[in-house]
Amino acid sequence: MTLGKELRELRERTGLTAEAVSLELGFSRSKVSRVESGDIPLPKLADLERLMDRYNVTDPDDREVLLSLQRGSLSKEPYLSYRNILPSGMPLYLGLERDAVRIRSYEPGVVFGLLQDESYARAQMESAKVVEERTTDAVERGIRIRMERKERLIEPGGPEVHVILTENTLRTVIGSPAVMRAQYREIVRLSNLDNVEVQIIPDDLPTYRSSWNFTILEFDGLSPVVQSDSYKATTMWSKASDVGQYRRQFDDMAKAAPGPAQTPRILHDLEKRLWNE
Repeated sequence: MTLGKELRELRERTGLTAEAVSLELGFSRSKVSRVESGDIPLPKLADLERLMDRYNVTDPDDREVLLSLQRGSLSKEPYLSYRNILPSGMPLYLGLERDAVRIRSYEPGVVFGLLQDESYARAQMESAKVVEERTTDAVERGIRIRMERKERLIEPGGPEVHVILTENTLRTVIGSPAVMRAQYREIVRLSNLDNVEVQIIPDDLPTYRSSWNFTILEFDGLSPVVQSDSYKATTMWSKASDVGQYRRQFDDMAKAAPGPAQTPRILHDLEKRLWNE
């Protein structure tokens, strides 16, 4: 017996579709399906309680069974179905990202995954398909992961996200000018969310820039961790001294870069200069 299977049976018993549940409770359609299929757990107790209420689960013993199944699902590493296409350590990172209440990331090479437009993600992965010996299925599943990660940004109680990008990243063509224009629009769209801030360090700004990407994840009741990734592995640090060093780097760049309110203007100017046909 799994939590996902039980929730699916309860939903079907009430005559509801997954889409109806997602609209009524403010979940993404994909989240409902992925929880029911067992691909991802349901990390928030409040979400489970809302589902139980909607499915008319009133008996205390029945509710306790579902709560026990939820606790068991959280003890398993997430994204198990994607393990064979992810770099070493990435499934663990994705689970931590899912549970983080605050995410701060610096990316000097490519657009941060949570901000990527689907066309940008596809062009990036397709360009590496032959060189990195990826199958078509691996590419499609990789794109699916990236799009699913973004859904947390618009869910109730989603994390606070603050991303710093370099202008050079946004000047590097991925796919085509049309893909880059779509990516710019997606950054503007996401940066309009109350919980998302994006800053861009201009090429001509004489300031400190870290030479490598990193992401700081913060949690309720747990110590923060820092992640940095490379071609075949993702590395994490949890020592307070290491986390503190990365925080200083991020804070210094955030202080020097134009504020988040300037990001749409910067992107508009870049698009006019680079990608207008």
